[in-house]
Amino acid sequence: MALSISAVVLLAIIVFLLVKKSGLKGGHAVVCILLGFYLAASSIAPTISELTTNIAGMISSIKF
Repeated sequence: MALSISAVVLLAIIVFLLVKKSGLKGGHAVVCILLGFYLAASSIAPTISELTTNIAGMISSIKF
């Protein structure tokens, strides 16, 4: 059985859990979101996208 989840959904869940359980303040979470937004609009965005795609490919090829 394969489970597919969007990276955006996964990261949103992680941020939510960090706010609720680890004491991450809402303002800090907003700064992290803004950083991601501006990184996506920068010239380094294709490199980050390629890196995450390669890491996801490596993880999906692991046999349990």
